[in-house]
Amino acid sequence: MNRMQLIGLIKEKRSFLCVGLDTDIDKLPLHISKMPDPQFEFNKAIFDATIDFAPVYKINIAFYEALGVSGWKSLEKTISYIRNTGKEVFLIADAKRGDIGNTSKQYARAFFEKELSGLDFDAVTVAPYMGIDSVSPFLEYQDKWAILLALTSNKGADDFQMIESKQNHFIFEHVLQTSASWGNSGNLMYVVGATRAEMLKTVRQYIPDHFLLIPGVGAQGGSLIEVMKNGLNNDIGLLVNASRSIIFASSGTDFAAKARLEAENVKLEMEEYLLSFKLL
Repeated sequence: MNRMQLIGLIKEKRSFLCVGLDTDIDKLPLHISKMPDPQFEFNKAIFDATIDFAPVYKINIAFYEALGVSGWKSLEKTISYIRNTGKEVFLIADAKRGDIGNTSKQYARAFFEKELSGLDFDAVTVAPYMGIDSVSPFLEYQDKWAILLALTSNKGADDFQMIESKQNHFIFEHVLQTSASWGNSGNLMYVVGATRAEMLKTVRQYIPDHFLLIPGVGAQGGSLIEVMKNGLNNDIGLLVNASRSIIFASSGTDFAAKARLEAENVKLEMEEYLLSFKLL
């Protein structure tokens, strides 16, 4: 999916909600866990319940890799189901890959070459620590995206990302400044945690036009309003992810209905704000 298609999809849905399919096998409702493929059945129900409000879905690969072959099959079935519903969706692999160039090339093939791997993602999260040669293989695919980790929401992020350099800039600022030239606003996004919303103005000084993937709203306590105030650009430019607060809104037989309600509430808040800023 290219940039203009993504922007069009967001405006059509009047929402930039990204639903995270962090499908923890140990947290599934009891009646789902008894099914032959509980991860897939759960994902299918969540997708069907929330698709009216979400243009983007992010699949956390770790929850599938942990289960070996069966988890990978559930992942493949989930992707196939999403792609065959006829619903237009921007699909992110939250894999956080990043290695030397020839290895990164294989990772890119795994997530972007459907005919080879069976997977069909629009974007994949990438760690930029090893530099341009670890990222560039992901940028060679037309209408595919690399999403670089820039300023994350976890406690340990301060260990490196907030170290000040001799130029009195934080490390994450150097990541933004340097990597922006590796690609462009049509194939490169950045992860910035919602719990760092006050830093979004700084982020936008370096990458005013790029899309930002924002985790941390919902269960992690990030403020959607603060994210929108500080991070929106003229093309909206945000994908705000919510995982646990939506998909695990209930552990009962009503889990899908509760997920739909949570997703709708987030969408309505986004829509109201976008209208107030005349972005719709």
